[in-house]
Amino acid sequence: MADLTCPVWQSLLADEAEQAYFQTLSEKVDQARRGPLPVYPPSAEVFRAFQLTPYAKVKVVILGQDPYHQPGQAQGLSFSVPADVRLPPSLRNIYKALALDIEGFEAPLQGDLSSWAEQGVLLLNTVLTVTEGQPHAHAKWGWEQFTGQVLRCLNEHPQPLVFLLWGKHAQTAAAVITDSRHLKLSSVHPSPLSAHRGFFQCGHFSQSNQFLLQQGRDAVDWCSVMRPSPDQQPADPGQKQSRQQKLAW
Repeated sequence: MADLTCPVWQSLLADEAEQAYFQTLSEKVDQARRGPLPVYPPSAEVFRAFQLTPYAKVKVVILGQDPYHQPGQAQGLSFSVPADVRLPPSLRNIYKALALDIEGFEAPLQGDLSSWAEQGVLLLNTVLTVTEGQPHAHAKWGWEQFTGQVLRCLNEHPQPLVFLLWGKHAQTAAAVITDSRHLKLSSVHPSPLSAHRGFFQCGHFSQSNQFLLQQGRDAVDWCSVMRPSPDQQPADPGQKQSRQQKLAW
């Protein structure tokens, strides 16, 4: 299905792929990709969040809704865009909140959040594909059931995790996180429509690090996005396993 090295994610994805709902989902995505409009992200990047953040390494989960729906934006990580793409408004607001919360943070001009993912920040959308120009077009296709299983798996994580839940959609989806060991931080969505209602002052980034340090884990270097790596590029579309080809993402 995807080029995953983490055995936990491999097992979860393989189990879900055998379910009837997931097979129907695969058929719908395949049909959409054969339609007149592009589907984002590219097939090799649909599960990129799991590729960059192995289960054992997860510290923080930032739960988004569905991928960006304009050309060149979506790269399989919630809120993230390739380094050479203009910053979307929600990500600009995330950077504004960071600048108010983390000493030394200055909003970069690039929006590739891969460096967070590599540190253990799972950048997970609840819906993993979208049709160009049609936000939420793939909602209710079955992705929510799949990511619900991912969240249940995270609820059983051996380490306490932080869940950043911005907006009602994320907060509703994370209702399955019931283990009191985990820290759930909620705020309004960083969209320009709602960010002014408290998002900028939420302090979630410093609170996440404080919690992680209390648990004996390393803090997240949120400033790492200010130092983009030269090899931050979208995954090679040709690198797919046969299982992924079978499901025709």
